[in-house]
Amino acid sequence: MEKLIEVRWHGRGGQGAVTASKLLATSALAEDKYIQAFPEYGPERMGAPIQSFTRISKTPIKIHCHVTHPNIVVVLDSTLLRAVDVTEGLTEDGVLIINTEESAAEIRKKLNLKGRKVYTVDASKIAQETIGKPLPNTPLIGALIKATGLLTLNNVLADIEDKFKKKFSSKIVEGNINAIKRAYQEVKGE
Repeated sequence: MEKLIEVRWHGRGGQGAVTASKLLATSALAEDKYIQAFPEYGPERMGAPIQSFTRISKTPIKIHCHVTHPNIVVVLDSTLLRAVDVTEGLTEDGVLIINTEESAAEIRKKLNLKGRKVYTVDASKIAQETIGKPLPNTPLIGALIKATGLLTLNNVLADIEDKFKKKFSSKIVEGNINAIKRAYQEVKGE
């Protein structure tokens, strides 16, 4: 990673987009990178579309605005594809990762997307089966790591486990770790 990497997360209130943004950032910090993680809030309520942002760099980050030209876009809820232009500003060499049962080819066709890399994973199903709730945020971190190589999986797992064990039961910690690993293995792209 030689340049500033910007990630834009699209989700709905309550799906964990803000948490995922912060977890990715703190995992990057644990790898001695500079970070920013912040949400864009308005009058949101549970289920309303939201955005959150993560910046990661090897050098200090001197900009302080929301992300307009992301290198990576992560979509926690595929219904947002009908409501929001999730590809807006996505760089030509950018990566789009979507929580969906559909294939990357189906998503590319649906969005009429040229270039860029598209990845899909059924993060909600993975979360339901590993955590017991269909919260797609932590599985999508695993998918992002696999699709981009942005960080090291073992470092991300160790960082998240360390943070979660201070707040959650061992069952929840283990479920989230397994969700990340499964999404890392199951994400498919083109």
